[in-house]
Amino acid sequence: MSSKLLIKDAAIVTMNQNQEVIESGNLLIEDDLIKTISRQPLQEDSDTTVIPGEGKVVMPGLINLHNHAAMSLFRSYADDYPLMEWLQKKIFPAEAKLTEEDVYWGTSLAVMEMLRGGTTTFVDMYYFMEQTARACEEGGIRAFLSQVFIGLDGGEGVKALQNAISFVENWQDQAGGRIKTILGPHAPYTCPPDFLKKVLEDTEHLNTLIHMHLSESRQEVEESLKVHNKTPVALMNELGMFERPVLAAHCVHLTDEDIEILSSKQVGISHNPGSNLKLGNGIAPLKKLLDRNARIGLGTDGAASNNNLDMFEEIMLAALLQKGINEEPTYIKSSDAFSLATSKAAEALQMENLGVLKEKAKADIAILDFNKPHLQPHNDPIANIVYSASSQDVETVIVDGKIVYNQGEFTTLDEERIYYEANRCAKRLRE
Repeated sequence: MSSKLLIKDAAIVTMNQNQEVIESGNLLIEDDLIKTISRQPLQEDSDTTVIPGEGKVVMPGLINLHNHAAMSLFRSYADDYPLMEWLQKKIFPAEAKLTEEDVYWGTSLAVMEMLRGGTTTFVDMYYFMEQTARACEEGGIRAFLSQVFIGLDGGEGVKALQNAISFVENWQDQAGGRIKTILGPHAPYTCPPDFLKKVLEDTEHLNTLIHMHLSESRQEVEESLKVHNKTPVALMNELGMFERPVLAAHCVHLTDEDIEILSSKQVGISHNPGSNLKLGNGIAPLKKLLDRNARIGLGTDGAASNNNLDMFEEIMLAALLQKGINEEPTYIKSSDAFSLATSKAAEALQMENLGVLKEKAKADIAILDFNKPHLQPHNDPIANIVYSASSQDVETVIVDGKIVYNQGEFTTLDEERIYYEANRCAKRLRE
């Protein structure tokens, strides 16, 4: 027998092609898919669970395009450093102590934070990825997971690549299809050209996305120009990397030629404004990328460099930064900003059935309680979401048609246990 959920009499922000908002409607979920969206009452069967929607806003679950989930253990561990110093003096030494158990509990903490904040899908790149997958499977979230690998150390890099390939093959479509596996070469500055050529050759048989950091800092770009006489984007293009589906994280320092390459090759881009600001890496040319119809969405990066996984903050930052630096209030309208965490993010992942509320789309949904002073009146629900709402306004979260969070309670996670274990792991790592 199929399971059914009916959300009744709620405002529905569809983020469909017309960005339609239904002021009062009903949404029926059957198993893992949205079956019907209607302004008219829908029939309730005896096996239908009903969620009252008066005063609530139903929206697509948010998509976080770039994260290192287990780095939640390093939240507030190393703040106020430049990127390379932050990595080399603080993060890399701490990561050398990581165990599988650390990654499991750090990811569990991140999954809890993301679900609590209305994020139903995230893209991850880190170590011990089997433990990340296990935490995602148990937590009920949707995830695109990549075992990170670095190619600076000869045979160890080749071994890491083979481990990453094994992870892709072993975990693809697990957890009822909620887990997708992708490849994670760390960055051009840690994966030399010859190594990346081998990556492309050895993974040619894998029909999967490649996820990597790209043009995050000015120093990275300057070093690439010095060594290769090309920007990181131009170098990746020359190597043939963009002949495969790629999701590039950051893309802050771009030339006009870089923007043309990224847009023409339909490279997915994760814009991570909070992390980029905190690490002093600058502000990506979001408006230029959107004007060139680039496939771009939003990500938080890891909690070590953000320091939270609140996608509502990223949505507002993305809009306000472009208005401010360009001195133009019409840049990045609220509906466009919201699409960066929903429908456009799904396009960057090449997933048509995510990031939108429509019939036959995946039932990944967040319900916001708008019965709060800062969300009244309801002049424009999307503008309220972008400029006024926060993760604390999320009341109910549904992933794959299953309620995973409802009115302060998780159905899949032991909150107190995760807090205890995450703090225990973090204490050992910082000693």
